[in-house]
Amino acid sequence: MADAGTESYLPGALHAFPPGTSIVMKDLSRSLPSATPAAPTQSRRMPIGAELIAPGQVAIRVWAPEHQRVVVVMDDQHSRLVKDADGYHAATVAGRPGSRYGLLVDQDSTPYPDPASRAQPDGPHGLSEVVDPDDFSWRDAAWSGPDEDAAVLYEMHVGTFTPEGTFAAAASHLEHLATLGITVIQLMPVADFPGAFGWGYDSVCLYAPNHVYGRPDDLRRFVDQAHAFGLAVILDVVYNHVGPDGNYLRAFSQRYFSDRYENEWGEALNFDGPDAAPVREWVLTNVAYWIREFHVDGFRLDATQQIFDASPDHLLAAVARAARATAGHRRVLITAENEPQQVRLVEDPADGGYGLDALYNDDFHHSARVALVGTREAYLGDYRGVTSEWLACARWGFLFQGQLYAWQKQGRGTPSLDLPPRAFVNFLENHDQVANTDSGRRLVDLARPSDLRAMTALHLLLPGLPLIFQGQEFGAREPFVYFADHQVPLADAVAAGRREFLQQFERLRDDRVFEHQPAPHHPSAFTACRLQRDPSDRRQQQWTALYRDLLALRRARPRHAGQPPVIDGAAPDSGLLLLRYRAGVQGDWLIVLNLAADRDIASLSEPLIAPPRGGTWWVHWSSEAPRYGGQGVMAWTSGHWPVAGHSLTVVAPGATAPATPEVAR
Repeated sequence: MADAGTESYLPGALHAFPPGTSIVMKDLSRSLPSATPAAPTQSRRMPIGAELIAPGQVAIRVWAPEHQRVVVVMDDQHSRLVKDADGYHAATVAGRPGSRYGLLVDQDSTPYPDPASRAQPDGPHGLSEVVDPDDFSWRDAAWSGPDEDAAVLYEMHVGTFTPEGTFAAAASHLEHLATLGITVIQLMPVADFPGAFGWGYDSVCLYAPNHVYGRPDDLRRFVDQAHAFGLAVILDVVYNHVGPDGNYLRAFSQRYFSDRYENEWGEALNFDGPDAAPVREWVLTNVAYWIREFHVDGFRLDATQQIFDASPDHLLAAVARAARATAGHRRVLITAENEPQQVRLVEDPADGGYGLDALYNDDFHHSARVALVGTREAYLGDYRGVTSEWLACARWGFLFQGQLYAWQKQGRGTPSLDLPPRAFVNFLENHDQVANTDSGRRLVDLARPSDLRAMTALHLLLPGLPLIFQGQEFGAREPFVYFADHQVPLADAVAAGRREFLQQFERLRDDRVFEHQPAPHHPSAFTACRLQRDPSDRRQQQWTALYRDLLALRRARPRHAGQPPVIDGAAPDSGLLLLRYRAGVQGDWLIVLNLAADRDIASLSEPLIAPPRGGTWWVHWSSEAPRYGGQGVMAWTSGHWPVAGHSLTVVAPGATAPATPEVAR
């Protein structure tokens, strides 16, 4: 089994069967009005979907090549669409913002939602809604997009980020996140899915913001407010499959899907077979839509190894081009989850790459978790959790670049030695790993506090792009488990698939682990994950101070002539790591991570420990400062450089000790 991207646990065969519908049946016995010729696609924002093109006029266009008859029911008025030679059905009909509509195919008496619906007020099983994106007044004209070199990502699940679980409630915390030092909000999938809760990776309405989280304008308002605070917003999007419940694509065409590939999460989408062009259009239009109509700043592409495309122009390369072309002068950030660690995704298109910006570095997470928790089961078994691995991550990105990965009994990864650090996203927690490697518990409940503070410091001071999972920044202890509001029998199948997936961990085969844990479809599984903030909680205050100070340190890392930080490093033994940021005379920093016992490193036979010419080292910051819950910081003197056990210390050069070091603030 794969080690990440495990957001759906349904046996693939069940994805082929659309579920029942709750839509009221419509009577087709009445005569249909003559269709008005369709509006030219070039005059529309999108080539598909329903679009207000003039007051009282809505243009509809949908791909249904196997069908001769498609009827739009707009505010209970029936109009037949006109089919063209490419299998699209289109017309212009009477409608307005807020009009509800559905699509009838051939002799079906049940209207289906639009595959490119901008809104589903009653969820994926309900009617679609006409939306006028111009109704919203943006205030972000001066916004230029995310600065990749300064990016600090924050993964947010809207449904559990606040007790209310809405875009509006989440927006009330944006200023705090910006003040903390976050620069990029990464929203877990917000495309609509059925039910009252879910992770979002089984979305079925790719264009409609989740109806539980709020109206489309609530998402626009969230992005607009984020930009006002200097925060970029990127969306986690799923283009490798669609969910099993509320998936009506087959009602329009069987050709949305391909039987040429085995997809881990269901049926593979048809990106390279016969009639693939409209399927690619459906996805690439979606990319442009989120940027144009919601001003998002990029994407996190889910499980890209399950996006199958043997055509000369891989879909991922087309996604990157579409995003950048739509954004124009604004910068966008495009990252990808890719379990095989294929660096082609981030290589320059001129060299045959796909032109994405960064890949998730599972290797760093797995090694760090082994050190913090001690678990070496399943896909964690190929890691030792030692400092030499983190040094390699700092210098080279991935640990596995083609050598044997014993868990998979095959080679894993491709060479990434020439990639810059910003091509990798490093993390200690994310939604997958919190939910999949234990019973949803977080590292704050599994690791020694001093070790977790030290590893948090390493994570945030490393080169590369750091990602923080919601709640990490204040030591949240709420679990994060898999939850999905499915109905029986689908709910039982998903629960069984989830349990089967976790069997790869021997300790999770113990029935007592899940004795008191609700099934994924039980509401308590979802509500237990909602974050609970308590500003008066001293422990939360300490974790928040740690993150705020570390992100300030990250911004202050030494640079030479304004260039990205240059780093050298050494791992003298399995518990000691030295990283030296180089910035010329008197500008260097030395980071000392010690996950063993207390030690004095003044006479260590390692050249990186030597201070810059004409100065000596002084303690600049320590994870053991009392303000973070530490035991205190030992002072460095001539010939005595004590490093506390299970800590990270940052030292800076100077002729004399600083009057007010960071640790005394």
